[in-house]
Amino acid sequence: MNFVTSQSNNFTTSSNNMVQGTNFIANSTTMFASSNPPLSRYENQKRRDWNTFCQYLENHQPPLSFVQCSGAHVLEFLRYLDQFGKTKVHLQSCPFFGVPTPPSPCSCPLRQAWGSLDALIGRLRASYDENGGKPEMNPFGARNVRQFLREVRDFQTKSRGVSYEKKRKRPTSSTNNKQKATVVADGGDCSTE
Repeated sequence: MNFVTSQSNNFTTSSNNMVQGTNFIANSTTMFASSNPPLSRYENQKRRDWNTFCQYLENHQPPLSFVQCSGAHVLEFLRYLDQFGKTKVHLQSCPFFGVPTPPSPCSCPLRQAWGSLDALIGRLRASYDENGGKPEMNPFGARNVRQFLREVRDFQTKSRGVSYEKKRKRPTSSTNNKQKATVVADGGDCSTE
């Protein structure tokens, strides 16, 4: 191991940032975190989103706790997030309104994409319950939030010329192969359809 001795403090530091001879461990968070399984990407994102929302509430005038939060505060938060969006949403007056791939740039605003907002609300809704909020009082499931998301989806569909319809699942090729194998096993015709 690569040990370095400090003359002034009379302690030894190894290359892995642990201080020998004292009870101090510089990298203590990873030491304790290693005893718990690492969080999934979803759990990490959910925690970051919750922390961001709580920070927003702290900076709100007047400051709010999450139990005081209503659907109106959630809508304020979503509108605040729009300034950090990366999705071009054409205005109705724009000549590229409804064009999926415009031929040239325009001055229309960048907004949060509907799918990002929808996923964010889902994570925050789960976080609210996990952090002690009453499920029946969850502001992320409020009617006005659901209506707002529907309106954003519909407007972005028209504006960008992109459909947000749910995709229908098609049978996988393994399902078709199983059906063919059953026909062969039953003594049926071996020809493909």
